[in-house]
Amino acid sequence: MKVLIALAPEKFRDEELAAPVAALQNAGIGFDIASTRRGPCTGMPGSKAIATLSFEEVDPNLYDGIIIVGGSGSQFYLWEDKILPVLVKYLRDKGKVVAAICLAPVILARAGILKGKKATHFDNPAVFREMKIGGAIMVSQPVVMDARIITANGPAASEAFAGAVVKALTSVEW
Repeated sequence: MKVLIALAPEKFRDEELAAPVAALQNAGIGFDIASTRRGPCTGMPGSKAIATLSFEEVDPNLYDGIIIVGGSGSQFYLWEDKILPVLVKYLRDKGKVVAAICLAPVILARAGILKGKKATHFDNPAVFREMKIGGAIMVSQPVVMDARIITANGPAASEAFAGAVVKALTSVEW
């Protein structure tokens, strides 16, 4: 089993990467990190991650799900990306786990997969507007799961979000 983790090359939210990475490792689930470009990525408080793939290089058939990390960089680097929503839609159409936290659920909304689905997001007017446009049913909870789509509202929900992703990936009911 393997998951793709997508993050902005700058200003991703450190704990929103660290918690899923730790949970995946504890569950024995492999992962690759991808961004708009290969190479070093820097978190808001300064942690580092290495994107071994650019979005252009991703073969979605290799993955059982995708986790999109939030942070202020997601708005500037990921919201307008042309490839990431295509990957999200493809994985969703294949019944894979699709997860996004903080500002990143906007990518799911723009990919068209939140129409009529329950979701949560970071409390921000721009995010709220994008989620409404995307047809999401907004729920005020830290973590929301609706048909293998998992959203979380921010850094404080990182561990619960990571746990929900692992549970969705390893659940026998799918």
